[in-house]
Amino acid sequence: MLGATTLTAGFLLAGLPAASADQVRDGQWANQLFNLDKVWSITRGEGVTVAVIDEGVDANHPDLAGRLLPGYDPSGGGNEVKPTDPHGTQVASLIAGQGHGSGNGDGVVGLAPGAKILPIYKVNSRGSNGVPEGIKWAVDHGAKVINISLGSADASERDQDAIAYAYQHDVLVVAATGNDGASVGYPAAFPGVLAVGAVAQDLKIWPKSNYGPEVLLSAPGVQIVAAGACGGSQYCREAGTSFAAPYVSAAAALVRAKFPKLTAGQVAERLVKSASRPTGVSKLPDEHYGYGVVRPYEALTMDIPAGSAQGPLTLPSGVNDGGSSPAASAGATAGSGSSADPGSGLGNPGAAPELKQSKTSTTPLILGAAGGAVVLLIVIIAIVVANSRRRNRSQGIPAQPGGPAPYGAPQGWPPAQAQQPPYGQQQGAPQYGQQPPPGYPPQPPTSYQNPYQGQ
Repeated sequence: MLGATTLTAGFLLAGLPAASADQVRDGQWANQLFNLDKVWSITRGEGVTVAVIDEGVDANHPDLAGRLLPGYDPSGGGNEVKPTDPHGTQVASLIAGQGHGSGNGDGVVGLAPGAKILPIYKVNSRGSNGVPEGIKWAVDHGAKVINISLGSADASERDQDAIAYAYQHDVLVVAATGNDGASVGYPAAFPGVLAVGAVAQDLKIWPKSNYGPEVLLSAPGVQIVAAGACGGSQYCREAGTSFAAPYVSAAAALVRAKFPKLTAGQVAERLVKSASRPTGVSKLPDEHYGYGVVRPYEALTMDIPAGSAQGPLTLPSGVNDGGSSPAASAGATAGSGSSADPGSGLGNPGAAPELKQSKTSTTPLILGAAGGAVVLLIVIIAIVVANSRRRNRSQGIPAQPGGPAPYGAPQGWPPAQAQQPPYGQQQGAPQYGQQPPPGYPPQPPTSYQNPYQGQ
């Protein structure tokens, strides 16, 4: 993936050299859509590390103070915290920005401000694609979610292997689909990745958002205000799937904070099952929206069975997850993590994925321990049957041929519960509708003066 590009479609516009606090926070329409007060009443993402593989993250930006962990630059240049491009800082701020100053409205605030950011530079020591090294380093250094707002039209086998490595170690990889209005780029198109498209303020898909069967979710990605040096300002306003992906990564961090026993696939399951059904879309997944627009609060509170360890993710190439990987092992004990059971992830034990028994089962042990009792029971039954037949013959009552077998399910036993319909056949999925929350205009006022650099 040499020359992987950041997935942004912003361009410079004339604007003020600096943005006031209220302009920055008011410009974060996605946070109003998500209703952060409700989300944060449950969790802010504490204890979860999100890796951002990108252009590097500005360690000196006030909105990210205290949010960055020691990161990694596979090129050895220290670029993970000294970026020359604001893209990675923008992405990180949408995940874990916490604003700054003593007031409540200064700077950019992210969806999961309690999470920590692991900044990773995208280029290796050979000056080529460093994403594979970054993925493996993130996995080995505690990341539970990896955000990749980068893309290329070319598939890299090294990327694919690294994604499989993340899956096998129960780390969720979230990637932007691309901004060409064409097919999904890589690494988003690889199996095992949660691919994210972008919607505008009216919650309709952005025309430039790449699409295809790989898309699982969509999120706000147009007119996004983010932290990062743009011209003379510390804030930018941009558009692109680059900025939709971090909202999903942040939502995944929130879910992992509340339900730590869920696998990466089961986290993705909660996100897709709680997403809003796009207006006018009759069948899910849709190649533009995936399963809909992410809804963090609903992902944290809806009663959603855990499902299989893999969830909606496609199994990465070369992975045979028959129960030996950490993801599958965790899935064996994870439950529904319903809203009635906050934090534990143990909600409904019956929702745990079915595990195939090996041929060396516990049956011989059971028989060995109860062998004498079984033999005694057989003897008693034989005596009772013999006595019954003698009584029947003595009373002239013939034995009933063809009677029910002495074992098996009783008559009238209810049939097995029907399986849940596949994702695309869910009925009554929740919707946002076409309009943003009350009081927020579907489009910016025409008199709105752009204080940012970018789109």
